[in-house]
Amino acid sequence: MNIWIQAARLRTLPLSMSGIIMGSFIARWRISQNGGTWDWKIFALAFLVTLLYQILSNFANDYGDGIKGTDKNRMGEAEQRAVASGKITANQMKNAVILFAVLSFLATLALLYFAFFKENLMKEFYIFIGLGIACILAAIGYTVGKKPYGYLGLGDIFVFVFFGLVSVCGSYFLFTKTFSWDVLLPATAVGMLSAAVLNLNNMRDIESDAASGKKTLALRLGFKKAMVYEIILLQLPLLLMLVFMMMNGLHTEGKYYAFIFFILMLPMTALRRKIMNVKEPKELDPFLKQVGIMTLMMAILVAFGLNYF
Repeated sequence: MNIWIQAARLRTLPLSMSGIIMGSFIARWRISQNGGTWDWKIFALAFLVTLLYQILSNFANDYGDGIKGTDKNRMGEAEQRAVASGKITANQMKNAVILFAVLSFLATLALLYFAFFKENLMKEFYIFIGLGIACILAAIGYTVGKKPYGYLGLGDIFVFVFFGLVSVCGSYFLFTKTFSWDVLLPATAVGMLSAAVLNLNNMRDIESDAASGKKTLALRLGFKKAMVYEIILLQLPLLLMLVFMMMNGLHTEGKYYAFIFFILMLPMTALRRKIMNVKEPKELDPFLKQVGIMTLMMAILVAFGLNYF
C-alpha cells in the first residue's frame, strides 16, 4: 500500500486543489452578494473529482515515463518512481490508470448531476461531461500514447488550461451557472503558478529528458531561458489577483481585508530569489512543493478574504 501512496505523489495535491478552492469561493462571495445559497455538496464533489484527476494523472505519468525509460537516472524524487524502480509492474500501473479513469468519470457524473441535471440544465450538463472527458484524456495523454503531448513541449499549455482556466472558471460556473470575464484573472494566476511547478519539474529533469527524447518546453528553451520564464510565471499571479480585487471595487468599499492574500508577496519574493540562485538542476527539487503550497495558500487567503473576514 505504501508504494501506491508514494506513486500517487500526494505532494502534488495542494496545487490541484487550488483552482477548485479559488473558483468555488469566488462563486460563494458572488452568490452571497445576491442573496443566493452556496451548495457544500457541489464543493465536496468537485474536490473529490479533482483529487481523482490528479491521482490519475500521477499514475499515468508514472506508467508512461516508466515504459519509455524516461525515469531512469533522474534527479530528485524521480528515482522513487514506482514503474521505473520495478516496485509496481507496468501492467499493474496500467490497470490502476484504467480504474482511476473510470472512478474519475463516475465522480464527474455525480458532480454534474447535482450541479446541473437536478435543475434540468441539460445543455450545461452535456458540455461539462465533455470537459470532464477532456480532463481525463489530458491527465492520461501527458506521457501515455505514441505522441504524448508532454514529450512535444506542450505540457505547460495543458497545465495552464486545465489547472487554471478549466479548474477556476469551471468550478465558478458550477455554482453560479454563469460566466464572468473577470474570473479569468484568478484563473490565469492559478494557471501560471501551476505552469511554474511543471517548469521547475522539467528544469530539474532537463538532462535526463534530453537523453530520453522528452522535449519539454524547458529543454527547448535551455536552462537559463527556462529560468527567466519561471520568474515571469512566479511574478505575475499576485498582481493579477490585485487587479481582480480592484476591478470589483473592494478597495473603494473599504473592504481591505479582501487583500490579505498580498501578504504572500514577501515569501514569494524570497522564493523567487532562491530559485534564481540555483545553478544545478537537481537543486530545484525542494521548490516544487514550496510553489505548490504557495499556490494553495493564495487560494485559501482569497477565499477567506472575500467570505469570512
